[in-house]
Amino acid sequence: MQLTDSELFQSARRDLFSAVIGDVMDKMGFMHQFLPPNVMPLERSMVVCGRAMTVLEADCFDEAIGGSHNPLSARPFGLMLEALDDLKAGEVYICAGASPSYALWGELMTVRAMKCGASGAVVDGYSRDTRGVLGLGFPVFSQGSYAQDQGPRGKVLDFRIPIQMGQVRISPGEIVFGDLDGVCVVPKAAEQEVMAAAFEKARKEKVVRKALEEGQSAKDAFEQYGIL
Repeated sequence: MQLTDSELFQSARRDLFSAVIGDVMDKMGFMHQFLPPNVMPLERSMVVCGRAMTVLEADCFDEAIGGSHNPLSARPFGLMLEALDDLKAGEVYICAGASPSYALWGELMTVRAMKCGASGAVVDGYSRDTRGVLGLGFPVFSQGSYAQDQGPRGKVLDFRIPIQMGQVRISPGEIVFGDLDGVCVVPKAAEQEVMAAAFEKARKEKVVRKALEEGQSAKDAFEQYGIL
């Protein structure tokens, strides 16, 4: 019986980790599914799992610019407020496109995202209001903490469109999984196969660990189980 998204994500947060999902995707030929290694959780115990709600950000040089050919130039944050309000239950706000010179996520965004039922936020840049975000317990992954605001420096140009972060092209609705070892994205066309194989590999790794703890050599364990 196929799990609902809610059941799948709950089980994944409990039983999986980024390394095992990444290993499975490598075996399937998906070799470049990890976001850059500087995108890390604000707190080491944070785990994020959900479907990508992709957001495209771009640098700007004033909060509101009149007389522009682009009507978004006159709007503070561009479409960021609309993107935030469009979050659905189980989704991850995942934002790329800006230079890493200002914060793309903060405490009030966290409050709104939680109200929408979102699962977390992953941004290719900085986050801020760190104490407030940590107090809310909402999984946020970023390049670190930096208070400089996006208001006069960046605008959301669009959302729910394909984006790219490092080598990874991310489409709306793809599964995003992250923990203290990194964030990976599961291709939509292979998600059922990848996730099923990841659960199986995680189960087998527990068997291998027990064998190693009981004294089996690494060579023998790998020959027997094909895992190390």
